Amino acid sequence: MRCLDTLDTPLGTLQIEATERGLCGIWFPSRSINQGPTPGKNRVISLAKQELNAYFAGDLTTFSVPLDWQGTRFQESVWQALLAVPYGKTVTYGDVARAIGRPRSSRPVGGAVGKNPLPIIVPCHRVIGSDGSLTGFTGGLDIKIRLLELEGHSIN
Repeated sequence: MRCLDTLDTPLGTLQIEATERGLCGIWFPSRSINQGPTPGKNRVISLAKQELNAYFAGDLTTFSVPLDWQGTRFQESVWQALLAVPYGKTVTYGDVARAIGRPRSSRPVGGAVGKNPLPIIVPCHRVIGSDGSLTGFTGGLDIKIRLLELEGHSIN
């Protein structure tokens, strides 16, 4: 059964969805869901909330909450590659494409990054354009900037 709960953060109220196997969705205030999962908590949501609170407090750089994402094989390979991007670092779409063995797939990588169901935990905010520019983000560029600044980047 899927459960849905909320967490108040410096970014606003996030909605967090999980099964007993793992976290399966995080929605920013601008993209929240209103139906589907049963409101409530389970052990995965409790751990996700604890870890997200620690992340926003600056006390956590790597998440351990189990994940239960659903995507195509390609999307999941991209999301797996994002998990390897260290806290405080950024990569380009080309870097991710090379990391998954598809060096000419920057655009499809961008599409998969945009469909990441677990922003923050699967750190798609750490992906930037090849020219160093900030590119789109599910929660909006203002939230991407705030996440990068939290991790020590100064954004001009």
